[in-house]
Amino acid sequence: MSAIFGISAVAVYSVFHRSLQKDRNEHLQTLAQAAVPSLDRIKTKGNESLQRDLPWRSLFEKGQSLEWFDADGKLLAREGGDFPDIPLVKNSVPVRIHEGSPLIQKDGKLTSVSIAVYADSEDQKTLNLEGYIRASESNKALASRLDQLQLGLKIGGMTALILISIASGVLTIVVLRPIKKSYQHLRQFTADVSHEISNPLTAIITTVQLMESHSEELPVDFVKKISTISSASEQIKHLMEDLRFLSQTDSQIRPSALEYPTIPLDEILEDIADNFETQAYNKELGFEFHLSPDVSIKGDSHQLKRLFSNLLENAIKYTTSGGIVKVFLEKHKRFAVVRVEDSGVGIPQEYIPYIFQRFWRAENARSYDKNGLGLGLSIVQAIVKGHKGKIEVDSKVGVGSRFNVYLPLV
Repeated sequence: MSAIFGISAVAVYSVFHRSLQKDRNEHLQTLAQAAVPSLDRIKTKGNESLQRDLPWRSLFEKGQSLEWFDADGKLLAREGGDFPDIPLVKNSVPVRIHEGSPLIQKDGKLTSVSIAVYADSEDQKTLNLEGYIRASESNKALASRLDQLQLGLKIGGMTALILISIASGVLTIVVLRPIKKSYQHLRQFTADVSHEISNPLTAIITTVQLMESHSEELPVDFVKKISTISSASEQIKHLMEDLRFLSQTDSQIRPSALEYPTIPLDEILEDIADNFETQAYNKELGFEFHLSPDVSIKGDSHQLKRLFSNLLENAIKYTTSGGIVKVFLEKHKRFAVVRVEDSGVGIPQEYIPYIFQRFWRAENARSYDKNGLGLGLSIVQAIVKGHKGKIEVDSKVGVGSRFNVYLPLV
């Protein structure tokens, strides 16, 4: 928008500049032509005749001057204040009055218009050059008007931009208001649905657990169906918990990182690593963790445990037997950096921008975990943002993935 206003202002300025120059040159030409009759009197009677010469005086303005020259370019008389320092160019296209264009000269401070004066010879067959008349005017007046125009364009442009910005802001608020309201309703609906489903879902899970405790009394095909129901119930339970968590992180006002309590990040990661080490062993994976001591941050310990549990769960889930999962904690400048690496299937580069979107899953991930919901990394990103941190991903198909989580140090 500012570029459009700038181009428009330059165009308007250029048009007015040319128009003002044209008007000034035409006025100087008219002044010089009005002074033509006085050339003959000056040649015969001298400068005294200027006081009685009125035709050109009615056009004479402040800052202008007139000069009369003979046919040889010798100065005969002058009237006015400022005179050009440049000599009269005698051979520069002398023309008859009312025929053709006058000569225009500029010396920086003044602009001059010169015309050649001719008279008929005695036989009226030829023209004799009688002399020249040069009308000049200071460029200060034109420059002042152009400065005023430039100032007006700047003020007008800035005012227009401010008004447009205000109007755009108001329009944006008006347009976004129903969208925000709908989004709030959707978040509330998600929270309500999660809450309403939790009660019957708890009853289903409790009943299934009771039936599983007496599975020896049930037919084999019933036991299989109960196992299927139990698995589906747990999946729905995790889905509701994830949706409730994301709904809360969207709707609540996150506290500043300074408002969180100070917690030892190395101890939290050590507890999490102990829990996942058994899972890695059962899947025949190598598991290493290298944690720098005394690394403290301000944060919510429960959310951080969920964050790194999600990352480690994915790392183990998508790494085949014989692979390795590593966890590193170190300090870098003003951040605590947690790095989770695996030698798993990896993520195609074209998919990396989408992995934090809710319910999004890559095709190669579906074959490793059919029960996944695609919310784990969305939760990870929400927690990282809530702690004023950032997360980076580096992955290569067939080589593995590395997630770097940066959290501000105390």
